[in-house]
Amino acid sequence: MKQIFAIFGNPVSHSKSPLMHNTAFISLKYDACYTRYLLENGKSLKNKFLSLGLKGANITVPHKEDAFEACDELDDFAKSVGAVNTIVLNDGKLKGYNTDAPGFLKCIKDFSEAKNILILGAGGTVKSTSYILKNAGYSVEILARNKDKLKDFENDFGCFAFDNFKEKKYDLIINMTSAGLQDDLLPAPKEILENIILNSHGVIDIIYGKQTPFLHLAKANNIASKDGIDMLINQGVLAFDYFTDHQFSLNKIENAMKRAFSF
Repeated sequence: MKQIFAIFGNPVSHSKSPLMHNTAFISLKYDACYTRYLLENGKSLKNKFLSLGLKGANITVPHKEDAFEACDELDDFAKSVGAVNTIVLNDGKLKGYNTDAPGFLKCIKDFSEAKNILILGAGGTVKSTSYILKNAGYSVEILARNKDKLKDFENDFGCFAFDNFKEKKYDLIINMTSAGLQDDLLPAPKEILENIILNSHGVIDIIYGKQTPFLHLAKANNIASKDGIDMLINQGVLAFDYFTDHQFSLNKIENAMKRAFSF
């Protein structure tokens, strides 16, 4: 019987995950298909997952913390960071994983000089990536609009809201908000971003497939930049590995997924 997988998010129409996973399913001759589902209420995730008859799912903004709550079981890393982006149904139970953070850690190595990092945002993706970066030896601080969400991080990181941010030098600035995904907004006030970007080695926007205002600002100042396509592929490889119960090597999965972007 064909297995069905999906990605839940809001928005979700832009997602390349169906293309990427379906290309890999076909290439590796795995009997499955992958679709997308616009989920407006994250609290309904578990019921929707089960009613759709899914074998597994990915979760994107803004539902990664709701996905954490929806799971019956969690792997150790997902449990430690409180955010889930990959769910697999096993023996009637939903098990949650987080492949965002290891996927991001792999792509950040392109910026070999980076030691001090500023993350913009305080959502589910930040929850996972901030801790894996810290554990890998990076100095991490967080800047966000929402002061209440910063409370989740203030015991372990330097945290700032826009109105109390004290400018300093950062090697790498990372946008982990949805600003620029469906609008022309910057993830923080322009007067803050211009100065810190100008003094950085580079920026990353986890949004992929478009020139966001954040990336445009970096390029206008001749600062090295990259979008989130590498993170998308890296986390997708790990998710596919869980979906298919480790039947394929990670290299084979990666090569198959990259075919989705080779035309």
